[in-house]
Parts: sequence; structure tokens; C-alpha cells
Amino acid sequence: MRRFGVEQEFLVVDAETLLPVPRGDAAVESLEADAAGAFEVTVEFKREQIEVAAPPQKTFQAQIEAVRRGRELVDRAAAAVEARAAALPVVPGRHGSTLSGGERNRAIGRAFGLTAVQQLTCGLHVHVAVASSAEGVAALDRVRIWLPAFLALSANSPVWDGVDTGYASYRYQLWSRWPTAGPPPVFGSAAAYEAHRRRLLDSGVPLDEGMLYFDARLSHHAPTLEFRVADISLSSERTVVIAGLMRALVESAVRDWRSGRPVPEVDTEVLRVWMWRASRFGVDGDLVDPATGLPASATAVVGRLLSHVRPILSEWGDAAAVEAGIAEIMGGGSDAALQRSALCGEADATGLVRAALARSRPPAPSSD
Repeated sequence: MRRFGVEQEFLVVDAETLLPVPRGDAAVESLEADAAGAFEVTVEFKREQIEVAAPPQKTFQAQIEAVRRGRELVDRAAAAVEARAAALPVVPGRHGSTLSGGERNRAIGRAFGLTAVQQLTCGLHVHVAVASSAEGVAALDRVRIWLPAFLALSANSPVWDGVDTGYASYRYQLWSRWPTAGPPPVFGSAAAYEAHRRRLLDSGVPLDEGMLYFDARLSHHAPTLEFRVADISLSSERTVVIAGLMRALVESAVRDWRSGRPVPEVDTEVLRVWMWRASRFGVDGDLVDPATGLPASATAVVGRLLSHVRPILSEWGDAAAVEAGIAEIMGGGSDAALQRSALCGEADATGLVRAALARSRPPAPSSD
């Protein structure tokens, strides 16, 4: 069983007003040196954010416990500065934002102008272990056609800047403004991946390797394939359902590679259009079926993905939990739908933030 790790980004909001506040750095500093243990709690690009990375896990249940523990840690840190950590991919109300400290962030701010100013997004990043760069690229070439399905399943950002955007994942639209964001091409080999990476860096546009923002990529700091396509999920359980499905897909892709099965050839430009559809409609409209390249119901496309990885899920004992979680999402319980329901009848977006906090984890611990 491949180990997999989860990184979660959260919006920092005032505990009373539920408006974004620039206290992420202070929240991280509030944690005692040994409080996080093997977890990494860090600041993000904006001071209105906080991130937690859980140590890699081997089993589905252990991952649920790790994700819950991570959420408890960031909320404890936020509570120390009279704030909460909300599992929201974008700010639903009117807002500003503040760059975190450090020369790198200042350089990004100078280089990317309004894109950097308006960039306050929170994603879910899932790392799946790979044995080598060759194995990682082989898997990456084969999982890319399913990236729209993962975006649709995780979509959790329909409301931004005080309006319903009409998108299930507006975070993806905001994130796609970065010049290196989006679906990766087919590489074919580790050498080709490295050459592509080098050409992008040589252009001088991405300031460093960390700014190669593909929807999925080889991690530059760990031997993993990193999925970066998903919105942060409202609940711990849904987070791990999506992460478990990603892990199974990587294993299936590696086995296909070893068996000599060809890579599905879908042009990057075409895949980008598929991604837009997933961002727009989530699981509440048609996606594009990777088998045909034609519109099909989200139920059919997600069902095809589940059929593709079911042998791995069954082998590892994850099938029941993953399929139950997917059925809940597909049955009208997507995070995007839950957000829109929370917004209905509200004069502003604070009710949506309150609902997100309630679904994400228990109330913050008392300061008494």
C-alpha cells in the first residue's frame, strides 16, 4: 500500500465577526514547539491563511485521524489569536488580503501584480509516494485525464466577493491566473519532465521550482506525485475520500505502466477545456468522459473513475469507505451545493462561514 500525505490550507477568520484577518503568522507562532509533533503548521502566501501538513499514512483510517488532528491543530493555533481556521477555498464576502513576510513572497507580489493581490485561495494537496521519477512521470501521464473529475468532486467555492459566481469551484478560476497553473502535458519520460521544468524556469517567469503550479506534478521536495487540483473540503472525511481515490488512481496508473498499457493521449489544450467544465459545474452538471471526449453526466464519469480503480480500492480495503463518500457527494451533498444552501436567505456571507466551521470540526476550544 502506497503511503499518502495530505496538506490542507485554511482561511483565517476572526472568531466573532467571521471576517478574514491577517493573523495566520501569529497563529503559527502561538503553537508551542512540541505541540505539532510530526505535523507541520506553517504560514502561507497571505497572512489570512494557515496550512497544516500531516505525516504520510498507510491506511485510510489512519489518514482520517491525521486529517482530523491537523484541523484541531490549526484551529487551536487560530483560537490563540482570537480567530478560527475555516475550510473555505476562497473568501465568500468582500475582502482584502495581506502578503506574508519573507523576500520570496514580496518578490512574487512585485512580479505578478494584481494576480498576486487577489490571490487568496485554499487548496487540498495530496502526495502519493512513488519509487522513482520514472514511475512518477509514468503515473502522472496516466492520471491527468481524471483531474477534472477530482476538481468536480472537491468543488467547494461557488461564492466569492459577495456573489454566487455560477461556478462550483471559483478557486480554480482564480488559481488559473498563474502562468504555470493548469493541467500538465504528457511527458513520456523523466528526462522530458526535467527538460520541460528547466525550460519553464529558464524563462524567468516562475521565480523558483515551487511556482510550477501544475494541477498535478512531481513534488520538488519529496518522492511523491502531488495532486494540487482540489479545493479544500469542508469535512475531514470527505478530504480523505478524495485523497484515497487519488492514491488508488496512482497505483492503478503504475500497474498500467508496468503492463505496457499506452498513455491516453489528450492534448493539454483539450484537457484545459475539460477542467473549465469541471470548475463551472462540479458534479451538478455534465463533465467530459475521458473515454469519448464528449459530454456525459458527472455520475457516469465519476462512475467510470470508480470502476477503473475499484480493484485497487478493494485490494486495500478502502472500497466501502470511498464509495460511500462518493455516493454522498453525488447524491446532492457536494460542498458547493452545501455552500449555496447556507448562503440562501443570508444578508451576507457570514452564515456561510459559520456553516463551514460547523461542518469542518467541533467548535474552537474555550480560552477559559
